[in-house]
Amino acid sequence: MEFDPQAIWDQYGVLIVNGALNVIGAIILLIIGLRIAGWLAGTVRNQASKRENVDDTLASFFASLVRWGVTAAVVIAVFGIFGIPVASFAAVLGALTLAIGLSMQGALGNIASGVMIMLFRPYKLGDFIEVSGVSGSVKDINLFQTVIATPDNKKIMIPNGQAIDGVITNYSGYTTRRCDIVFGIDYDDDFDKAIAILKEIIAADERIMKDPEPFVRVTNLGDSSVDITCRLWCQASDYWPIKFDMLEKVKKSFDTQGVSIPYPHTTIVKKDAAA
Repeated sequence: MEFDPQAIWDQYGVLIVNGALNVIGAIILLIIGLRIAGWLAGTVRNQASKRENVDDTLASFFASLVRWGVTAAVVIAVFGIFGIPVASFAAVLGALTLAIGLSMQGALGNIASGVMIMLFRPYKLGDFIEVSGVSGSVKDINLFQTVIATPDNKKIMIPNGQAIDGVITNYSGYTTRRCDIVFGIDYDDDFDKAIAILKEIIAADERIMKDPEPFVRVTNLGDSSVDITCRLWCQASDYWPIKFDMLEKVKKSFDTQGVSIPYPHTTIVKKDAAA
């Protein structure tokens, strides 16, 4: 049987042309649709963030919903180009969803957990949290995961299901925090003098709140030190600066005024061989 290109073209040319046009149209639709999805998501994020009653966390989540919704509509439209009926596609999609859902329970659980995070608001964008053993600032909350940046600027992505199921510590949950610092002094030193030095340093720092009143008391008699605890209330944003400044100022003041901070010593006893 001879190969006749003309005969093949006459018989299948229309199908080939239509198929090629469908493929090209599907590709164009997919590209344009995905661009529109991204544009709409960005628009929703920007408009929502401008409203006083909608914070950045909800804006980000709404934008994620819009992106995925438009993307799903584009995929359905692409299938429609190839003549697949929407009703049939919906039935097939339902069966696929069930099958995929059984094999991807974790992913679907992350979506449900993302919705729970939006409802119960254990944290929001910008909060400094500790979850799943990782600490950092919340950068994004989407349908599937929470993205945080660690203090050394590493990007950590935590599945929403894992985040909501564990213990969440939100260091930004309240506007004020209590800063606890313990200073140990030598037993031979005057602890009343040490307490007076600490109170003087605390009184000079305007960031430390006067109400509740700062607590400065001897709280423990250790093996080698008398421990004095300072409990100071401050704005959450001032927590670390105050703690670091207190450590530096107290060390310098103790050194200047003759209050010693004990540290481990090693005593070597040499036994005389003749004995």
